[in-house]
Amino acid sequence: MSTYGLWLSAAGMKVNDHRQSILTNNLANANTTGFKHDLAVITQRSIESRENPAQPGLSAQALEGLSGGFHVRPSHISFVQGPIENTSRPLDVAIRGNGFFTVSDGTVTRYTRDGEFTRNDKGDLVLAAGNGRWKVLSKEGHPIRLSENGKPASIRADGTVREGDTVVAVLAFAEPENQGKLRKVGENLFEPFGTVMRPVDANVVPGARESSNFDVMKGLASMIAVSRAYQLNATMIQLQDQMSAQAVSRIARVA
Repeated sequence: MSTYGLWLSAAGMKVNDHRQSILTNNLANANTTGFKHDLAVITQRSIESRENPAQPGLSAQALEGLSGGFHVRPSHISFVQGPIENTSRPLDVAIRGNGFFTVSDGTVTRYTRDGEFTRNDKGDLVLAAGNGRWKVLSKEGHPIRLSENGKPASIRADGTVREGDTVVAVLAFAEPENQGKLRKVGENLFEPFGTVMRPVDANVVPGARESSNFDVMKGLASMIAVSRAYQLNATMIQLQDQMSAQAVSRIARVA
């Protein structure tokens, strides 16, 4: 008695559980500044006779026309530009187009699209998120430090950080040679993995923030579709299990 249908339905449940996890995380970060949403990557698995052509005994004529199921692959990050919203805060800045802000905690350097900055008690320009742990770096690679006396500071469209009319530093912007090689490391930050970050001149919008690039309405519609697909596969497993139990019962009576 073949359990092939059970395996296919179980694979379908696994795939849709993976999709739901990604959608849930995207929805949770719908209001996160500069958030780049993830895309689920699913590939179709070949039937057994094609995956192992040297073993013809694995083939079954009745199953040749069916799918081999699906594989879950590492998710893909969508770097599509998010909407730019005006905040009117002098230390907020959004990147329009390519580029990432460069930040450091004193040990490692990371990259982000989150341009909501603030000044800590020591005068360091830091990410507002992350409890001030991540300091914003200048073009020279140093943490940007403002006066501790609270003198009015702002960031201009040319990327300069100013106190009054005095230029304190210029923001560092970087772009990977291969954007697909960036990976998320938490706290809305990225690190290069198998690629090189090169300095670039970015197009920035002062007094603004880049919103998440995740479309909430489409995400909710996808959540409903995924939930239904998951439930359908679960129902198919129950039906196949009942059919198998009935077949075993009839065979036992005949015997």
